[in-house]
Amino acid sequence: MNRINKPSAALALAIAGALALAGCGGAAPGADAAQEPPLAGAAIGGDFTLVNSKGETVRWGDFAGRYRVVYFGYTFCPDVCPTDVQRIAQGLKKLKAEDPAKAAKIVPIFISVDPERDTPQVVGAFAAAFSPDMVGLTGTREQVDAAAKAFAVAHGKGETQPGGGYLVDHTRIVYLFGPDGAPIATLPADRGAEAVAAELARWVS
Repeated sequence: MNRINKPSAALALAIAGALALAGCGGAAPGADAAQEPPLAGAAIGGDFTLVNSKGETVRWGDFAGRYRVVYFGYTFCPDVCPTDVQRIAQGLKKLKAEDPAKAAKIVPIFISVDPERDTPQVVGAFAAAFSPDMVGLTGTREQVDAAAKAFAVAHGKGETQPGGGYLVDHTRIVYLFGPDGAPIATLPADRGAEAVAAELARWVS
């Protein structure tokens, strides 16, 4: 079974602080004007430089104007990552069936925390297996570490097993960001595709 780190004390404080800052920003465009997004004002996200399946440089700003669903994981993950990514893809598919205009404004992004094995081609094939709309990104170790830090994602390589394989411990979290790149909320992938679709419908306009 894949091992998932519990959030570190620093990360837990960052998320708690983000939730506490719910009253600091404006409401998300798709939300009730009286209700603040849970992550409004949180210092989560920011510019990164990574690589897509074609080997092209991709930056956070390239997604400006679109809502972004962001998940950090790795393609060799035996259980949790594919389950979460499948639920994200299914949630988006459900939203597309119910409200195609909203769904068209969203781009799902999978970022690898295991660049040593997740080449651009590997991460691209993994993302495409779940949705043709999903963008798979990887990079150098330095680039991936910088992106993970900006998005408050903890990760670390586990012990190498006989044969050379290994697991990667990482924070399990799905973020939703607005068209301006500001964090809005986390998505409940652990509760299934319907819960993901419902939360997207709530915040996306």
